[in-house]
Amino acid sequence: MKQYFLLIFSAIFFLGNPLVKGQITYFPDANTQWKSLSEKQVNLNEGLLKKAVSFAIENEYSGERDLRIAILKGFSHEPYHQILGPTKKRAGPAGMIIKNGYIVAQWGDTKRVDMTFSVTKSYLSTVAGLAVDRGFFRASDKVAPNVWDNTFDGDHNQQIQWDHLLNQSSDWSGNLWGGYDWADRPPKEGGIDDWKYRKLYAPGTHFKYNDVRVNVLAYSLLNVWRKPLPQVLKEYIMDPIGASNTWRWYGYNNSWVNIDGSKMQSVSGGGHSGGGLFISTEDHARFGLLFLNKGKWKTHQLISPEWIKKATTPSVANPSYGYLWWLNHKDSSRYVAAAGEDMYYAAGFGGNFIIIIPKENMVVVTRWLEPKAMPSFLEKVMDATK
Repeated sequence: MKQYFLLIFSAIFFLGNPLVKGQITYFPDANTQWKSLSEKQVNLNEGLLKKAVSFAIENEYSGERDLRIAILKGFSHEPYHQILGPTKKRAGPAGMIIKNGYIVAQWGDTKRVDMTFSVTKSYLSTVAGLAVDRGFFRASDKVAPNVWDNTFDGDHNQQIQWDHLLNQSSDWSGNLWGGYDWADRPPKEGGIDDWKYRKLYAPGTHFKYNDVRVNVLAYSLLNVWRKPLPQVLKEYIMDPIGASNTWRWYGYNNSWVNIDGSKMQSVSGGGHSGGGLFISTEDHARFGLLFLNKGKWKTHQLISPEWIKKATTPSVANPSYGYLWWLNHKDSSRYVAAAGEDMYYAAGFGGNFIIIIPKENMVVVTRWLEPKAMPSFLEKVMDATK
């Protein structure tokens, strides 16, 4: 009898204790205070975790807080580059570390809405995943049949599939919203003629980080969903995870189109030319927690685990990149061995990161961390888990 009660007690403890490593038991409700636990309650080293937080605060992004200046300086090598969408002056460093769903560390103003630049791409990937989950298209389908204008004209562009746009290997050629694909992050060597008349790579074979092509993906998804992508994200993801109503997703001043007789803005995949997602650290953390739990929030499966697996699978053209998510691959310059090879993250200009660490049941969000300092910061976080 004694053994029987001991077995029952052990089962209750394991299933109900939020501190059991590897188990998420808490999801914050909307409009409530996100619950915290001490470092000791989740088996983290208090002193080492504080060192990691101090490091993040001390290693603020070195660019201007006036992000118009930071953008123009950061992309000064690009011919014809201009700011076409909204910008906002940024705050100082901020961040959150979530373990088993609970806050174990936070710094800065976590409710402040700031630009997040290319972290937006991982939200855009999610909108694509929602479409795939609903059978609107398969990742291996060609994009052109869904976009009736001249966006995919030509033999080369006609071959582009959705997965090529998602893993940035499409080598799409053209002009969208005044931006030329070849003028976005051109090589350090050569000039306009070299860049404009470059060799075209077969779709799927060559990785190139390129915001114009990501914006082509956003425009193509708008043609499929036939309603503004921020509305899609809000309805199917952000409202169900209890995100605030403070976030916004912008496009450019000239990216307005007519869809079924209604004027809609095609959003951008980042803040390279202004626009993109403006969002708080806390809302980022909720989004990260959804992905840590394989697309399920409490009892609701919002996006399929099959999609998340596809989105975080290394691509042929770049093993460090999935569907607009970066992967912790050993060849990556940001590789952190202690975080595990199943770690993946969203990354944006200025040191904005959402980092998913499944092996430790953790989500780490940083704002305005010097980008080159990210691996060192994450190593310090991982030191606290030992």
